[in-house]
Amino acid sequence: MSELSVKDGLTAMEVASYLRRHPEFLNEFPDIALALVLPREQGSAASLASYQLDVLRDKNRDLGRRLHELIEIAHENETLMVRVHTLTLALMRAKTLPETASSVAAALTEDFNTDLVRLVLFRADPDLPAAEWLIAEPSGAAAFPAFTEFFKRAEPLCGRLQQDKLDTLFGAKAVEVHSAVLLPIGSVGMLAVGSHDANRFHPGMGTVFLKLIGEAVSTALARFPR
Repeated sequence: MSELSVKDGLTAMEVASYLRRHPEFLNEFPDIALALVLPREQGSAASLASYQLDVLRDKNRDLGRRLHELIEIAHENETLMVRVHTLTLALMRAKTLPETASSVAAALTEDFNTDLVRLVLFRADPDLPAAEWLIAEPSGAAAFPAFTEFFKRAEPLCGRLQQDKLDTLFGAKAVEVHSAVLLPIGSVGMLAVGSHDANRFHPGMGTVFLKLIGEAVSTALARFPR
């Protein structure tokens, strides 16, 4: 038996003695239980085999849950990608500034199932529609002091916006907005999406698709110089 020693110098007998004194050891290190080679005889070894089977079942259930979650995420991402693609095509088909702006509002409202949309453009144009979803401000970013830090960072902002931002964007409907997304659209303005659901948008959500939307809208609007 002395030839069977572990790395730290303990003999096999000492290891066996330790395990007898600490029968809960395998509960703390289930991976060791799975690695053990059991004798073929029936008897006390059967309980360890049963334990190994239980651990494997638990791992399989955990892997099954994780696989299901990954499949759900993949489906959601596929749906989002199709919606972004549809928006991009609509922007490409738009021939004028008013058509482009209307395409943005329509796609976000209908395809993305959003509650409130606000497109802010740093320009004035007599052909732009007089719509609730559109804010045309020729003075540019200087007219929105509450958003100075946002414009400086030029990154999507998700979650609960400060009240001054909500009031500026949504006016009397600010009380309806419990979570929101704010997107920079290059140097031409910004895009806000408000939700009645406080959990719809949150700081920990991914922003890859949001950035794609922002870039698509920015590129489409850049075709119409001021």
